[in-house]
Amino acid sequence: MEIYNFIVKDISGKEVSLSEYKGRTLLIVNTASKCGYTNQYEGLEKVYAELKDRGFEILAFPCNQFGAQEPGSEEEIANFCDLNYKTSFPLFSKVKVNGKDQSPLYEYLKKQAPGLLGSKQVKWNFTKFLVDKEGKVLRRYAPKDTPEKIKEDILKVL
Repeated sequence: MEIYNFIVKDISGKEVSLSEYKGRTLLIVNTASKCGYTNQYEGLEKVYAELKDRGFEILAFPCNQFGAQEPGSEEEIANFCDLNYKTSFPLFSKVKVNGKDQSPLYEYLKKQAPGLLGSKQVKWNFTKFLVDKEGKVLRRYAPKDTPEKIKEDILKVL
């Protein structure tokens, strides 16, 4: 199994194969609109705008598993991101990142890049996974790791 085998739904419900992102460096993030880290949308958009023409993509997956901080519908989430942060990177449908109903993509990401002390669980919103152009999951970043802070790592794999 590789990352390009996964099919996910975008924020409008359309199926998208991650094979569409072959050859691009990816940052996959579980997001939430009512989280203490929500302002990272601003940093994500800034880094995306700066690096997208160099082969970089951010894939944002809203998640309501942590403190019910993403309670809205997909339409409400898309509107929130557009109105408050003018996001232009791809938004996907809400997912579960832990538990028996977790997204298969997140199950894969967690196996490829375990967390602290080998933990397979995503601990909170705005956990980030860096994936290289060949589809290899390189690293997991904690929610407190801002997009600006990890930009140097992204540049190294571009």
